[in-house]
Order: sequence, then C-alpha cells, then structure tokens
Amino acid sequence: MSETQQHYQCYIDGEWTDSAQKLAVENPATGEVFASVPDCTLDQADAALASSQQALQSWKLLPAIERGRHLLRLVEALKPKRDHFARLLVLEQGKTLNEAYGEFDDTLNYLTYSAEAARRLEGNIFPSDSPNEQLWIEKVPFGVTIGLCAFNYPLALIGRKVGPALVTGNTMIIKPHEATPVTAMEFAKVVEEAGIPKGVINVISGSGIAVGEHLVKSPITQLVSLTGSIRAGQAICRSVAENVTAVSLELGGKASFIVLDDADLDKAVDAVVISRYANCGQVCICAELVLVHENLAAEFTRKVVEKVKQLTVGNPMENPNMGPSVTAQGLDRVDSIVQETISAGAKLECGGGRPEGEAFTKGNWYQPTVLSGVTADMAAAREEIFGPVLPIVTISSYEEAVEITNRRNDGLSCYLWTNNYRTIMDAIARLEVGTVFVNKQIVGYIQGYHSGHKRSGIGGEDGIYGIEGYLQKRAVYLNCN
Repeated sequence: MSETQQHYQCYIDGEWTDSAQKLAVENPATGEVFASVPDCTLDQADAALASSQQALQSWKLLPAIERGRHLLRLVEALKPKRDHFARLLVLEQGKTLNEAYGEFDDTLNYLTYSAEAARRLEGNIFPSDSPNEQLWIEKVPFGVTIGLCAFNYPLALIGRKVGPALVTGNTMIIKPHEATPVTAMEFAKVVEEAGIPKGVINVISGSGIAVGEHLVKSPITQLVSLTGSIRAGQAICRSVAENVTAVSLELGGKASFIVLDDADLDKAVDAVVISRYANCGQVCICAELVLVHENLAAEFTRKVVEKVKQLTVGNPMENPNMGPSVTAQGLDRVDSIVQETISAGAKLECGGGRPEGEAFTKGNWYQPTVLSGVTADMAAAREEIFGPVLPIVTISSYEEAVEITNRRNDGLSCYLWTNNYRTIMDAIARLEVGTVFVNKQIVGYIQGYHSGHKRSGIGGEDGIYGIEGYLQKRAVYLNCN
C-alpha cells in the first residue's frame, strides 16, 4: 500500500459522509501521516444513532439463521482482501506482517463462530405453579449497541464485537480508536459490499472524549462494549449511569508470570519471551510481571536475557520479531516507568531505550527490555506497562506470588508454571483473575472466554458466554386457560 496520504469517510446509514474537521493518522514506524478520517460532529453521531435505531426492528425480527447468513456473506467478502488488510494493519498499527495476517484470520474466525451460533441461541422453559401455563425465559437483544475498540487490534476487535452483536439481533455503531481508525473505514467498505442492511453497522470516527462520550450517553444506546484501559472503563461507567445502560468492559490488567522452583525452566523461558513481546507488548493479557522463585531466579534471568537480546526490531513489513509501539505518548510513558524503576534500584539487563541507527530516528521505537532486581513496590511492578518491558521479581514461595497477584485491584489474567498438581488446583481456586494460563504461553481461543475480574472489567467476550453477553432475558408467563 502506498503511503500517499488518503482521506477516508465515515459510514452512516449506508452512506459515506465527511466532516470539516479531520483526524490525522500516523504510521508508527515512521511518524509520517499517511491518512486522515473525519473528526465527526455530534450531529453525525446522532445520525448514526438514529440509523441504528431505525434498522433495529427489522433486523432483530429476522430469523437468527438469516442474520448468521449475513455474517457469512461478510466473511466471504473479506476473504479475498487478506493481503490488503494485513498490510494496512502493519501501516496503521505497527505490528509485524505475520502478526497482521494472524489478526486478519482471527477476525474471520470471530465472525464465522458467531454466524454458526445462530441455531444455538437458547432460552428456557420452567414448570409453572399454575395449570395450563408455561414459564418461558427468552433471550432477546439489547438493541442499539456501541463497539469502542482499542488500538492494539483494530480489525480483530471489530470482528469480536460485531459478530455476537449482530447474530443476537442487535445493531452496532463501531467507534475505532483515534490512533487506528483507517482499518475500521476499510472494514465499512466490505460491510457495504456484503450487502449488510443499512443502519445495522455504522462506523464513525472522532474524539473519544467528544464523539465517544456522546454515543455512550445517548438514551438510544442500550449496551456499550469497550476494550480499553481501566481509566476508560471508569469513564464509561460514569457516562452510562444516568440511563443505566448495560456495559461489557474488557479492561487492563497486569498479568503475573509465576515460575515456581519445580517448573520446566526452558519452556517457561520460551513462553515468557513470547508472552511479553507479542505485538510489542501491547496485549492486555501479555506477561507483565515475572514472579520467579529464588531457587531458579538467576538461571531464569540469564536465559531470558539471552533470548531477548536475540529479538529483532525493525520494519514490521519485513517480519522482525517486533515492530514499533502505536503511539508516541504511550512510548513516553513506557520509558518513564523504566527510568523510574532503574532509579529505584532495579538493574537494566538489556534494552532501556530507543534502538540505535538511522531507521529508528523517527517513529515509536523501543528496545525489548528486561529489568531484574525489581521489587513489588517499584513502578514497573505496580503499573501496567503495555510495552516491551519485562520486570523480574524474585519470590521465596508460592504464597508470596499469590499475595502479590491478588493484592492488585485489577485481575485480568495470570500465568503459572509448576508441575505440582496440588499447587495448580489451589491456584485455580485462589487467583483472582479472569484467565489462568497453566504451563502455557499467551493464547486466546475463539471458543474460550475473555473476561476480567475486579477493575479489569464487567462481562466478557468470546465463546458462548461472549455471545450471551449481547442478550438480555425476558420472562414470559404464558397462560393457556
């Protein structure tokens, strides 16, 4: 794809629309502006809401299998564009080309899984207390839903939200992150090509503070699905309070990577490197904090540093191990955490700044970084980093690892490496997180469930439970006398 600057329009009510104000979109590898999108007005947000509301009645009354067939047509329209979207994801988000192909394939899987669930939407019939009567529990759509997407997976998060929303009879307005809106506009072109009825999917760009908040606060909106930071989730909760709008929030976390002294050391080393530096560390379930037993700490650290030093960083189109961070602001925050942690006494094992060389003078680059000698009260252990930095804390016991993990006010995921089945069973019962990876690297299966505990979220996504999150229950007392 050429880096000649291109302007995109929003997709509202089956039409392409523009605004006087624009948002520039930068290539994170170079810092160059390669595209722009509308910074939509509140009137345009209202038009999207009205369009979604208008389309809702006919869409939700379609048989679920027909809604599923619409999704499958969308999948078929996407398939020939695999190369196009992969290169666009690299250009806009900075992930490596192989990671971008993986994201595209995941998007197809999300949409296909939802489409295939059309015949599996279930309710219940319970015995009545009265003769000639039945008690039904139906599951019905919420109505107009808002999909607010994070910048780390601009396409997959659309598929993750659109699929279950539509198959269950909801309509959806997609609002991409300001840093990565172009993929959403290209997705809207495929929505039009696939013949999805107008208003069922609207795509609108603009400021999260202005346009996003307006969509969330509208009385038309019945459900808000957000993938984002804890701070963003807290803002959403405040915004929906007046209308008591339903929310599904997949928020941040700081996944402990616990390595006990009976773990398979080499496998744990391989897993933590993959689980920390995937997508430049910009995955909410990335390994954010190693808690390694003192009996293994020195050897574990040495082997991790050896592997991390071998990671390649460079032009993401050429498939290095790691590309750039998405935003300069996020990268500045990452570096400030690293420098504060070193000042507090941690040891910089490798990385710790921008790579050297002319290719890295522009763009949002940071070396794969390892910090040892970290204590649980240091910045790199406290804060969600969301970047390519691995802090290593030495622990003396399994109990200490559980205490450090559970005292946090977030709880998205955790990794546990041990061969003691009693410890595994105890950890599953006691770790206060939404996902536990046992002797496993970072992964997410379509049929699983992705959710956070405590401040890491409400509700969740993926699998049958993710689909159920787009349905509310209706009790029907059916008297036949």
